[in-house]
Amino acid sequence: MAPTARVALASSSLLKSNQNVISAVATRASSWWSHVEMGPPDAILGVTEAYKRDTNPKKINLGVGAYRDDNGKPFVLPSVREAEDKIRAKNMDKEYAPIAGNPEYCKLSILLALGDNSEIVKNGLNATLQGISGTGSLRIGAAFLEKFFPGNKEVYLPTPSWGNHTPIFKHAGLNVKQYRYYDPKTCGFDFQGALQDIAKIPEKSIILFHACAHNPTGVDPKPEQWKEIANVVKQKKLFPFFDMAYQGFASGDVTRDAFAVRHFVQEGHQIILTQSYAKNMGLYGERAGAFSLIAGSKQEADTTMSQLKILVRPMYSNPPINGARIVTEILSDPTLKAKWLKDVKGMADRIISVRTQLRDNLKKEGSTRDWSHITDQIGMFCFTGMNPQQSERLTKEFSIYLTKDGRISMAGVTTKNVEYLAHGIHQVTK
Repeated sequence: MAPTARVALASSSLLKSNQNVISAVATRASSWWSHVEMGPPDAILGVTEAYKRDTNPKKINLGVGAYRDDNGKPFVLPSVREAEDKIRAKNMDKEYAPIAGNPEYCKLSILLALGDNSEIVKNGLNATLQGISGTGSLRIGAAFLEKFFPGNKEVYLPTPSWGNHTPIFKHAGLNVKQYRYYDPKTCGFDFQGALQDIAKIPEKSIILFHACAHNPTGVDPKPEQWKEIANVVKQKKLFPFFDMAYQGFASGDVTRDAFAVRHFVQEGHQIILTQSYAKNMGLYGERAGAFSLIAGSKQEADTTMSQLKILVRPMYSNPPINGARIVTEILSDPTLKAKWLKDVKGMADRIISVRTQLRDNLKKEGSTRDWSHITDQIGMFCFTGMNPQQSERLTKEFSIYLTKDGRISMAGVTTKNVEYLAHGIHQVTK
């Protein structure tokens, strides 16, 4: 056989072999994963993707749950930058953190929540470990309750609640139910409805509360209402689970925003608490959070901590170190902590300010609707009261992007776009 013929034959054989391999791989892939259906896009991330495709120069993104400055840009707190400089100067290593995270970080976190003079911390009644921001901390709590909670494996959430709460608890194997919370008629808190529903929850069930700046409504109970809720929870022997993602960011005051958590603990409730530093320190991508369980004795705190570590080990082994170092640097240094408290108050004050501007501009537009709920609500999000049709019109006609339930992120509102936003809202609601 001529050399050229042999080359041609070899090439043909190789091509056929490759085709057989590709065919075999395709067959295996089809047989293993052909049953998997396309999942729906994330409701909030989908808003951002649509916003990016829009070419309207006046477009506004009110879907993102992250703070923006008055120019609509991501904001890194000056206190965080200073903490990072100090960490770099220490030339620290990159070794693994303990399973429960940095012990100093954990202590500083629970003290931020309960107060510097907390008897709980002094007596060692808390089992606190570092979680992967709020979401990861919630997941730890869900896993622990599913395995060890001695009552009903049911979690009662406010209606509505943060979109990730239900899948987190269901993924851990807990049943999820609801209690009344938001009143669409007033765009405020349905206090009587909440009390009535909580009073009907079976004893020894789990009830979840947003500690402050309820997401997605921005509607919080008043201190006196929290006290009544705490009494009903105690009477019904319910177990309180507090999600505190916005301490300091809601009102600008870390003590005021921790009122509900501290009151429940002072009243003798044993609680679970999750914390996040995403919003109040702007550490979104650092994933810094904390999980705490308040126990009845030092021995209980020790035994629950041992089991929490066992749960964490196969989940993610060890938490990330950088965000925890930033938090520790800020909270352990009185001067730097004072700067952070000023930074977080500045963010909260800007949100409060644009709420007032939006309400006032709607009035200036000639709207006859009562928009007082915009300033009555608190935190990053506002439930505007717009229905899905109005929300869709706002996006289609004005390139103002929000979720269909009428929720807007106040962080996306600035002094430069608030008039345009008010005009658009008035046009679709008048």
